[in-house]
Parts: sequence; C-alpha cells; structure tokens
Amino acid sequence: MPSASYGRARSQQLTLANVSVDQALVWVIVALLLWGLVMVFSASIAMPDNPRFANYAQSHFLTRHLFSLVMGGVAALLVFQVPISVWEKWAPVLFLGALVLLIAVLIPGIGKGVNGARRWISLGVMNFQPSELAKLAVLLYAANYIRRKMEIQERERNMGDMERFFRAVAPMAFAVGVVGVLLLLEPDMGAFLVIAVIAMGILFLGGVNARMFFLIAIILVAVFALMIATSPWRRERVFAYLDPWSMEHALGKGYQLSHALIAIGRGELFGVGLGGSVEKLHWLPEAHTDFLLSVIGEEFGFVGIAVLIVAFFWLTRRIIEIGRQAIALDRTFAGLAAQGVGLWMGFQALINIGVNLGALPTKGLTLPLMSYGGSAILMNLVALAIVLRIDHENRTLMKGGSL
Repeated sequence: MPSASYGRARSQQLTLANVSVDQALVWVIVALLLWGLVMVFSASIAMPDNPRFANYAQSHFLTRHLFSLVMGGVAALLVFQVPISVWEKWAPVLFLGALVLLIAVLIPGIGKGVNGARRWISLGVMNFQPSELAKLAVLLYAANYIRRKMEIQERERNMGDMERFFRAVAPMAFAVGVVGVLLLLEPDMGAFLVIAVIAMGILFLGGVNARMFFLIAIILVAVFALMIATSPWRRERVFAYLDPWSMEHALGKGYQLSHALIAIGRGELFGVGLGGSVEKLHWLPEAHTDFLLSVIGEEFGFVGIAVLIVAFFWLTRRIIEIGRQAIALDRTFAGLAAQGVGLWMGFQALINIGVNLGALPTKGLTLPLMSYGGSAILMNLVALAIVLRIDHENRTLMKGGSL
C-alpha cells in the first residue's frame, strides 16, 4: 500500500512538472510584464522631484510595481491549480462578492477617495480596486449564465424575439446594470464600459441572435450618450478631445492629451531612447499609469508602439482561439470565459491606445499587464491564469485524458 501511494504521488509530481500549456502565450505575457516594469520605472523615476512626491525614493513605484507582479504571479500559480469546473460552480458567489465590495467602497471609512473618486479599499500592503475584480466576476457570471440559459433558448425557439429576450437576456442585463450603477457612483465610467462590452460580447458569442444583440448595443450607446450629455465635465472631455490644442482646452481638459501627442510626436520613428523622455518630467500627468503608452512612444517611437499593438493583437487572438477550442470540445463555460478574457484584454488595450493616440476621448483606463496599478496587474494575471488552465484542460482532453 505505501508503495502504491508513493507511486500515485510521484505520478502527480510528474504531471505538475510537465504541465502542457501554450508556451508562446506564456512568453508574450512575460514579455509584456517585463517591458511594463521597465517603462513604469522610466516613467516614474523623476517623480520625487515633484514636491508632492518629495519623500519618495526614485525606485518607489518600481518597487511597488515589482511587488504587484510577484503577488500577481503567486496568485496566478494558485489559480492555475483550480479546475474550471470549480470556477463555473462558484461564479454566482464571486459575482455577489464583487457586488458587496462595490458597495463597501462607497462607504466612508472603508472606501479610499483620490481626486474626487472613491474606488479603492486599503488592504495595508496595497490599495485594492473592486472594479477590477468586478470585470472578472461579471465575465465568469455571464459565461455561467449563458451556459445555463442555452437550454431555455433551445426549448423556446417558437417564442417571439422580445419574449425570449426578456426571459433569457433581461436578467443578465439587470445584473450588469446594477454593477454599472455602483461603478458610476464611484465614479468609474471606464470600468463600466469595459464590463458592458465583456457582457455583450459573451451574450453574442453565447448565441444571442443579431437583432437582440443590436437592440442591446443601441440601448447601451443611448445610456452612455445620455450620461455624457447630462455630465458637464464629461462633455468637456469630449470637446477637449475634438480640439485639444485650443487655448480653452490646452491648459484644461485637453492638457493630458496634448502632452501625450507631443510625447508620441517627439518619438518619431525609432524614439529618443530608453530613459530619454522629456514629457515624463512633470509635463505629462499619470505618465506611469494611464499614459504609459505615450512614454513608450516617445522613447521607442512608432516602431515601439507598432510592436506593442501587434503583441496585444496576437494575445487577444490567441486567447479567443483557446476559447473556440474549448467550445469545440463541448466546454461551453470554459470557452465563453476564455473569450471573455480575450475581449477584456483586447478592448481595454484598444481604449488605452486610442486615448493615448488621440483617437478616443480621454478615459481613465490602464494598459493591461503594463501600467502601474496593483489591482489591475493582480486581476489581469488571475484572468490569464484561468485562460492557461482552460488551455491545459483542452490539451489534456485532446490527448485522451480526463479532467
């Protein structure tokens, strides 16, 4: 008996030591993380010259970002050990937990306010942003919900579109709406936009017909347009985006965008070299977070931005392919979850890049895997660990194994 137990333990060790995952995907993720680490240091190295950060060491943000990477890496390794069936089972509970945290962050004394926004909960070692957890929670809940509602869609094909919509889609729309209201109270319109796109994408990929999908899209566009129209400071951002160089906007709402464009313009084709950025010297606000891409553009030029765009395009495409593979293996929840992560990474990167290039209005969204921010890095790595677990389970099944 002891020898049999030892044999099973040895077999498990060998299995863990030879885990089968997409090596190219892992290396692209690592490359983006390391590039981001270097650029966060480059973009923040001069910040102690600002009286606001006079007590900070030059390596302050580098050290904290490195700590976030280590925490995220450990969390990712632990998450990778969890079977996807467990995530499917606990998805509703995780969603409820995210709602509780979104409510808690609005309570004075629990939530931490910065620049008029209350988005963080202090955990001592880091400030946690519940909206980042909400992205993953909504993603998993939507995948779980669609998998369960597919039976209703098959059973009720003879119903009218509107009746099927209210039976199968409206409850999910209500859940996303509740999350949206809580996020707008912070306020965090950027996170709400990402979550809405993730939920819509999963609904569409899960089989919602085109008419229903476009109906949802029209409603969402109308909601966001109404929010912008009724919010003076959001309207100012849109007008500043349309003409950031005017005297009215250059020193106001268009200040960040105008200096981001100056930084990218200075980079020209090959950039001014690593560490050579001028705009990071207290000209460009949030250079290490939302506008890290502008520093990359200044120091690495058009070539650097092009490489970054290709990397995120490949990353998104590969994650979507892993999701398709899972669906082909009749693993609907796993497939939709992976595709949801792909939508998350791709859409948020698209928004951040578009903002930095002046193609989209200024919005407070970080560049996934690269920008400074502990919560974002942590949840990005957890989400990608789930994708790698899905890929591992796909490969196990295709080799004739069992889960």
